[in-house]
Amino acid sequence: MMRIDIITVLPELIKSPFEASILKRAVEKGLVEVHMHNLRDYTDKSYNQVDDYQFGGGAGMVLMIEPIDKCISALQASRSYDAIIYMTPDGKTLDQKMANSLSLQKNIIILCGHYKGVDHRVRERFITHEISIGDYVLSGGELGAAVLCDAVIRLIPGVLNNETSALTDTFQDNLLAPPVYTRPSNYKGMEVPEVLLSGNFPKIEKWREEKAVERTEKLRPDLLNK
Repeated sequence: MMRIDIITVLPELIKSPFEASILKRAVEKGLVEVHMHNLRDYTDKSYNQVDDYQFGGGAGMVLMIEPIDKCISALQASRSYDAIIYMTPDGKTLDQKMANSLSLQKNIIILCGHYKGVDHRVRERFITHEISIGDYVLSGGELGAAVLCDAVIRLIPGVLNNETSALTDTFQDNLLAPPVYTRPSNYKGMEVPEVLLSGNFPKIEKWREEKAVERTEKLRPDLLNK
């Protein structure tokens, strides 16, 4: 079983993805545990304050080190963690290779940034992975954490009904997925490629491989360099 502990100032923002679809099923099957930790529960400041002005001046508030330290230390007192992740736009961009690697871990902490970010000493002292979901800025790391969890949890054996499905996803072999079709085979004159209806599975696999390479060369040639 994988355990994911998510540290956030807005736990309600990240709960819904785990209450539906694949992530909910993974939790119900006992394949993953997901726990939300409200950072405000780890401060003794008035009004549950967890942020303060940055030294040196400048716009934007910064999450303080003390409540983050207390929360992470409390979690580490119960178990060891394979990864302590900070969601940040200046982190390494999430890709399929990273998701594959994290899906093999047992215990993970995800710290969601907010406001102007976290006191940099948190990143130096605690964080093992800094991850971004793209070159843009969100109001906080919660939505990024949800994306990361979805990408990782779906790879855990038993989560998907067909475990081979994840192995043929886009990016698994640095190729985009080939086109897919379903019934009807002819819709308003738009026909499914004949090879897919042939029942000749070696020929179908060859067609899929060729189309995957063709789409990758056209849409994401950078992947072929990897």
